[in-house]
Amino acid sequence: MMEKKWVTVLGSFVADLAFRTNRIPVWGETLMGNEFKLGPGGKGSNQAVAAARAGGRVSFISKLGPDPFGDMARALYKSEGIDTQFLFTTQSATGAAAIIIDAHKGENAIIVVPGACFEVTAEEVDQARALIAGSAIFVAQLELPLPVVEHGLTLAHSLGVPTILNPAPAAPLPESIYRHIDYITPNESEAAALTGVPVSTVADAEKAADAFLARGVPNAIITLGAQGVFVKNAQVRAHVPAVNAGKVVETTGAGDAFNGGFAVALSEGMGLVEAARFGCATAGISITRPGTAPSMPTRAEIDALRS
Repeated sequence: MMEKKWVTVLGSFVADLAFRTNRIPVWGETLMGNEFKLGPGGKGSNQAVAAARAGGRVSFISKLGPDPFGDMARALYKSEGIDTQFLFTTQSATGAAAIIIDAHKGENAIIVVPGACFEVTAEEVDQARALIAGSAIFVAQLELPLPVVEHGLTLAHSLGVPTILNPAPAAPLPESIYRHIDYITPNESEAAALTGVPVSTVADAEKAADAFLARGVPNAIITLGAQGVFVKNAQVRAHVPAVNAGKVVETTGAGDAFNGGFAVALSEGMGLVEAARFGCATAGISITRPGTAPSMPTRAEIDALRS
């Protein structure tokens, strides 16, 4: 059996501090909450964990501070078998997200301070050139400075490595970035923000996909929550239904689960539709569990659901 090629993820780590309360306080008010949880977060980090558990050989490019939150991340990657040779350290604090959850409405309000990971530089990405060159797939999101994200995508693309951009959280993108993206994976709101096409139905998703294809992205993958995923390229157009793995507990992290699973599937040579199904199975299991990184399923669980 050939040695697995790398799934290389460039992205963010922040510690998630989640506070559950009966209602969100107003300014100047102190409330007693119901529950507090501290755990690993950040889209890049979550996607790296999802990919590793799904069977990928994963390397993560990011930056942490010399503090307990950074230590949490390092311990996580060690336990998940994620390569950290390009996980840099700075004296700045590791990032954090304060998540306030209304226990009755299920709504949340989030403040993210990206901290250390926002100091990743293009020069540091260049240090990973040999790793990227040997990768089967390169994955990025929009929780790092946009010039660094574009630099990573451009470098990988120039080395002949297929690239995935999960354009989350939604942000305006320069037209120059699209020619370096092989697979773009927005959800409904992100696709609408980038294309101007409101997305609520599968037909809407196809219009948004066409807009991405017109900009030069070969493969558009629009994730639609409970409606599954719509995929399109020059040869394929398909609606891939969501995979029901049981009662939904928490949808946070579902997009990260999909992207991690999708990246592994592509790294193993699966076609677009099959890879999207693999990603849907990964996401379908993750939403039956609380948390983000802790909810990511193993390869055995994904294969059992797909069989």
